[in-house]
Amino acid sequence: MKGIRIGLIGAGWMGKAHTTAFHSAKMIFGDDVPVFEMISDVNEEQVKNMAESLGYNRYTTDWTDIVKDPDIDLVDVATPNSMHFEMVKAALENGKHVFCEKPLSLSGEQSQILADLAAEKNVVNYCGFSNLMNPANQYVKDLVQSGRLGKIMRIHATYDQDMLLDPEQPITWRHVNKFAGSGALGDLASHLLSVSQMILGDIEEVNAVNSIVIPERPLPGKNEMATVENDDLITFLVKYKNGAIGDISASRVATGRKNYFYYEIQGTEGTVVYDLERMCKVQVYFKADADKDNGRDCGFRTVLLNPEHKGFKYFQPAGGIAIAFDDMKTLQAHELMQAMNGGSYEGSFAMGAKVDGVISAVLKSVKSRQWESC
Repeated sequence: MKGIRIGLIGAGWMGKAHTTAFHSAKMIFGDDVPVFEMISDVNEEQVKNMAESLGYNRYTTDWTDIVKDPDIDLVDVATPNSMHFEMVKAALENGKHVFCEKPLSLSGEQSQILADLAAEKNVVNYCGFSNLMNPANQYVKDLVQSGRLGKIMRIHATYDQDMLLDPEQPITWRHVNKFAGSGALGDLASHLLSVSQMILGDIEEVNAVNSIVIPERPLPGKNEMATVENDDLITFLVKYKNGAIGDISASRVATGRKNYFYYEIQGTEGTVVYDLERMCKVQVYFKADADKDNGRDCGFRTVLLNPEHKGFKYFQPAGGIAIAFDDMKTLQAHELMQAMNGGSYEGSFAMGAKVDGVISAVLKSVKSRQWESC
């Protein structure tokens, strides 16, 4: 396979996670050939150190150097949310393939502009929704789309963490709308929306309510308080084009919850339940099996992820051996590099624009207190 020359914008935690995933994909799959060409960040000392530790050939403090460089094939955008639209648009206009950490932008309208531009340029356009690559979610997708669960009636889902439960934790860009767009909605619920989009298809309407539990937080290093502008928790009802209904929630102040990405999908012939905190287990109920012997043996079965589930075999040789969250990023990097050599891929900008369109509709519903179309 031809080497893929990567230019990374953003030398923070996510940029390191992306680079590590590319390295891992090369080691695990063998036919992925990432070439770490250039890395950019405004902090020169940080970007220089990251270039050395991660193996990039060059570094710059001006991100436009990357989108214009003829020796770069793939622009990887791993910066805070508010920067994505400008950077991705510039990369597309320069004919680059683009990998952008979610979200594509701060609005459904802007994200649709990027999706349309990517289609026009006919380049690989990959939005970093990591959970799409989870073998468990791929398994659930197969269950639903094969019809084994019957007609899907309902989804109940939530993504809860307590990382921001402490009111003394200083304010960050994630609390400010012009930088983040929204709070728990965009940061957490967006992951549920990406998986929902993959498994159940388009959402038609939403009706939402939110809450800012901690309205003020300390300014870093100062004896002053600043206003929290966006949701600590969000709940919204959903109607799907396929007729299913449901409720989706997210909280960044959910006491005791660490990474509780949970959903239950109910169909006329079966139900499936998944919780990311128990990453390698899926609970499934098949009505046909439960009806045998007059229901004597009815109940959910536990399916342990194993090499028969998409992606799992590359990490472990047998079921019951755990894989981890970082493995999803490795699968993502692999799918992306394969896409640049003609392979198919799941998380396109078109999907990202649909997710951001739902988020925009939810924010509109919070203000209007009524159903809003997506």
